[in-house]
Amino acid sequence: MRKTHTVSWFRLIKASLAAVLAGMILLQCVSCNCTFDFGQGKKDEIVYAGSLTRLDYDLEQVVVLSRHNIRSPLSGNGSLLGDITPHQWFEWTSDPSELSVRGGVLETEMGQFFRQWLEAHELFEKNEQPEKDAVRIYANSKQRTIATARYFSAGLLPSANSTVEYHMEFDKMDPVFTPQLIFVSDEYTADAEKQIREMFADKINGLSDNYALLTEVTDMKESLAWKDGTATELRTDDLELKLELNAEPGMSGSLKTACSVSDALVLQYYEEPDAKKAAFGHNLTTEQWEQLSEIKDVYGDVLFTAPLIAPNVAHPLLQEMQSELTAKGRKFTFLCGHDSNIGSVLAALDAEEYSLPYTIEKKTPIGCKLVLCRWRSTDGKTFISADLVYQTTDQLRNATILDLDTLPVTYPVRLRGMKYADAKWHLYEEGAFMARLQNAIGEYDTIVEKYTPAETKKAA
Repeated sequence: MRKTHTVSWFRLIKASLAAVLAGMILLQCVSCNCTFDFGQGKKDEIVYAGSLTRLDYDLEQVVVLSRHNIRSPLSGNGSLLGDITPHQWFEWTSDPSELSVRGGVLETEMGQFFRQWLEAHELFEKNEQPEKDAVRIYANSKQRTIATARYFSAGLLPSANSTVEYHMEFDKMDPVFTPQLIFVSDEYTADAEKQIREMFADKINGLSDNYALLTEVTDMKESLAWKDGTATELRTDDLELKLELNAEPGMSGSLKTACSVSDALVLQYYEEPDAKKAAFGHNLTTEQWEQLSEIKDVYGDVLFTAPLIAPNVAHPLLQEMQSELTAKGRKFTFLCGHDSNIGSVLAALDAEEYSLPYTIEKKTPIGCKLVLCRWRSTDGKTFISADLVYQTTDQLRNATILDLDTLPVTYPVRLRGMKYADAKWHLYEEGAFMARLQNAIGEYDTIVEKYTPAETKKAA
């Protein structure tokens, strides 16, 4: 709760200037029919390129769930990835799966943007020195998430001795951030697999053209892996799912192979200044880069977003987010994990289908953030905004400096069947949002109750 006191003339003028600045930003950016140049002469309309700012409301708390920023591919030399193309991959600036130099720079820029935005709303002072428990920065224990959190905190709190919290041995997965199945039964896995196949059959079957483009761009048929039979024709009918207790949902088949290559190509595109070189000598359009990236999006959707899967794998993280939103004295929280975390959390909250603008990654772009903010109106009512905030493809490639004039994209999350209390500013009534969050947490218990075998219940 914000303290009430006599406001000095200095603070009044400062607050007024902040409001004017926010208004200028919004006039430029909110819900405008503006265009974006992808650097290849083509301009596309954006649905929404807004600011996180909501005029007429006071900002009281922010909870961020972030994906790590740019990393090197998950596998390195000596893997299938190294043999599946005759071309040389980009000379990565980090070991496999670790945050790259560019990723660190980009995340620092994002932290600096958030610092300026929080200062404009007076949630942070200039050169903020947070009181005990006011700020929490908590990362999964993998190198890329710890490093992302450290770079973000360097931009957010450059003059404070901030701590990045992680709970497991270095480079091991924290159960809070591990999108693993914490309950299974024979009936559950059968129904979950059936649901996945029914939901995503069209998306999987529609990847034929994506696979053809991937094969062409990598010159896969000229590769060592193709010649020795390790790599074969990418197909849409060979998906095998693996759903096991205390393990992430897994798969085998063409989609898994194609996702690994797609992931590396997209990362290479972010890192390599020469777009043609990034595509191994091919001149690709923005639409073709989106087509390559779509393979990754489908992979993530298949594994982590089905209604029977998402509340299961996201359960600990949903509880963590609920705890942060209700933590006494907390002003700002940064939780750093993975694309599977954001995808499963959004699915568990029953977010509407979306396709993000300004980015070749349409679901959970590298470094993207699910940002939940609590706002208070002049009559004392509280609201929650839910937005995806991310750097555009050009901002990633160009390492664009972010500030209150050069913004990352803000895209509002629509929750299915839930109306905005203030549609102009995309605000949910706080009680309704927290009820939705509790329902997502409770859905796990519903699954356990439904799918626990009768004999197991009796034995308990």
